[in-house]
Amino acid sequence: MEIINYNAICNLGSDIDEIFINAINGENNKFEISENIIKNKKVRVGKINTPLEKIENEKFNLRCNQLILTCCKSLNIEQYIEKYGRDNVGVVVATTNSGVEEYEKTKNIEHSELGNPAVFLKEYYGLNNYFSSVSTACSSGIKAFSIARDLLNSKFSKAVIVVGVDSLAKVPIFGFDSLGVLTDKATNPMSKNREGINIGEAVSVFVVSNEGGKIEITGIGKNTDIYHNTTPDPEAKEEILAIKQSLEDANLEPKDIDYINLHGTGTIANDLMEAKAINKIFGDNVPVSSTKPLTGHCLGAAASIETALCCKLLENNNKRVYPHIYDEEFDKNLPKIKLAQKESTLENLKTCMCLSFGFGGTNAVMIMRGKDD
Repeated sequence: MEIINYNAICNLGSDIDEIFINAINGENNKFEISENIIKNKKVRVGKINTPLEKIENEKFNLRCNQLILTCCKSLNIEQYIEKYGRDNVGVVVATTNSGVEEYEKTKNIEHSELGNPAVFLKEYYGLNNYFSSVSTACSSGIKAFSIARDLLNSKFSKAVIVVGVDSLAKVPIFGFDSLGVLTDKATNPMSKNREGINIGEAVSVFVVSNEGGKIEITGIGKNTDIYHNTTPDPEAKEEILAIKQSLEDANLEPKDIDYINLHGTGTIANDLMEAKAINKIFGDNVPVSSTKPLTGHCLGAAASIETALCCKLLENNNKRVYPHIYDEEFDKNLPKIKLAQKESTLENLKTCMCLSFGFGGTNAVMIMRGKDD
């Protein structure tokens, strides 16, 4: 499966080019401190300030859908529909919030449906192929690509629009606060001084097919470890298995991976599990970084925005990778891993791995490789 085109919007910028520049330079100051979400508490959020497309149909008038439409417009999605035909273009949308924030005000049950964004895209562009939403917590974005690959390989679809989207909403923010992992400070993954996560919002849209792209998705690994509702298995057994599955699927060895984008939430449970998984397979030989200190944790869009960031690295054939932004006081209770530094360079960057580990033990790993011209 190949990525033909893609774009993204998040707190770092209104398109993937702006996002890339801010991310590669480690700009972790694109956040707002809100005092209006949780009473008597400050919350640090990565908010999008890009002007968004308007939606007239009230059924679909959700911020998530406005984000999707704005991103799709920038890609001129119509050109791909004309190329492949309305009967041959599928839609898979990764999301966890959908319109839950709007539902609080409107009480319109259609606003809270997780399938709303997928139905919106199908109806807006008049598509007659497969459509669905995927909601498996933080791993949703990669699992959307997995479904898209099945659609393409079965020849049910000739192209698929793969989307990851979530907007800021009180429900997940209150939920993370109740778990005691929300902070108004900058998230600080792999540091002994970590305090928790920041929430962000984002959208990424990809057009994928089995040919014609510059970036190839070569391997996907996914499973569920059912260890705990919200806490990963500290032994990282299934996370390690998911990484191995992705390598096997791509017919690659650990030494073939040039850069790893961590899940990197900045909680002790995730840091311990993830460092253990990385160390077990890669030791401290592969540069890794979390981009959540830059974008915030974008929930159902997390894996999607991180995939877009990896694609941009490969597309640019850039020798630099995203720096791991933290206070540089590594938690020595964690297994040793190679955190990418500012201005870190690689002689050759051809293959990226993206990790995503979500609530309920849902794990997903994806490998991307730049195609030779």
